[in-house]
Amino acid sequence: MGLPASASTVLPVREYLLVCLTAAVVTFLLVGLVRVFAFKIGAVAYPRQRDVHVKPMPRMGGLAIYGGVLGGMLLAHQLPVLRSAFDFSNDPYAVIVGGGVIVLVGVLDDRFELDSLTKLAGQVTAAGLLVLFGLQWLVFWVPWGDNGAGTGSLLSLDQNQGALLSVLLAVTMVNAMNFVDGLDGLAAGIGLIAAVATCAFSIGLLAKNQGDVGAYPPALIAATLAGACLGFLPHNFNPARIFMGDSGSMLIGLMLAAATTSASGKLNYASLGAPDLLALLSPLLVVAAVLFVPLLDLMMAVVRRTRRGESPFSADKMHLHHRLLEIGHSQRRAVLLIYLWAGVLAFGAVALTLFDVRVVAWCFGLGLLVALFVSAIPRLREVRRGQ
Repeated sequence: MGLPASASTVLPVREYLLVCLTAAVVTFLLVGLVRVFAFKIGAVAYPRQRDVHVKPMPRMGGLAIYGGVLGGMLLAHQLPVLRSAFDFSNDPYAVIVGGGVIVLVGVLDDRFELDSLTKLAGQVTAAGLLVLFGLQWLVFWVPWGDNGAGTGSLLSLDQNQGALLSVLLAVTMVNAMNFVDGLDGLAAGIGLIAAVATCAFSIGLLAKNQGDVGAYPPALIAATLAGACLGFLPHNFNPARIFMGDSGSMLIGLMLAAATTSASGKLNYASLGAPDLLALLSPLLVVAAVLFVPLLDLMMAVVRRTRRGESPFSADKMHLHHRLLEIGHSQRRAVLLIYLWAGVLAFGAVALTLFDVRVVAWCFGLGLLVALFVSAIPRLREVRRGQ
């Protein structure tokens, strides 16, 4: 599979940018219509004790995000180079169909608040559709089994194993992004950062494959998602005028998993190493990093509640963003701070595959120091006042 000689050596970066901007514009314009629709049918989030917002807020922002994704995909299908991504791969169609299913499940949940098992069934169905379209892992690199050579080894997966791994990754990402969605603009910004990092990695992969058309889909999926998140952010950043709801957060998680899985089939596994796998899994790495503190808090809270004889599943403000608010950060600063941490992790992982390791290590360390310093500013102010 490949492009004609005239196109095979050209990276369609401009076309990816055009697709990204189109998805952003379509999403931005659709949000107003979705907002009116959400109020009309009663898809509204009313403040609860554990929530940060203080007034009723329309949900279903995922409809606008999905509309932007469709707009970007439609444009890509008409462009002279990127349309080949649809001719030689079913990955874009998988995202459109699977994304439509996950958005439908999310819309129903935004309106009727589905039970957890029903939502899980919908998530597995959407992930299964990706697999049915051929979007699944076939080979996985692990850092052992090389007899001390330090190169790692490859695990060849049969169709069932690959399908199981793909569905597991997709469902994990879907629920992780759903868990992150707690402050105005948080999930959309994390989705944007992870999608841009994934797109950068995929374009680097495309360059390594000398413009092979088979490597077009992952960057296309990531570019449309990045554009849709970018178009949604102006409406969702504090003070928000609409929430993306489960329809949006689950769609972002599914598309990040799809882009990662699509890129996995285009890697040159003969020369694959830890940095490549780290960059490939950068979306999951970013979300896992954002979730680490709240998950640790949650486990500690379960222990505390159990000791007091309370229900271990009672709701509270134990997420990372709640912790940042507690130590003195404003909503906007807390979200921007999480963006900073996510950006350092995501682009640090991707940079390992594109630049000199020593330069990346210095930049990554500097980024971590800046993030730590900014995070500690409220505490430092308290110390100075106490002196």
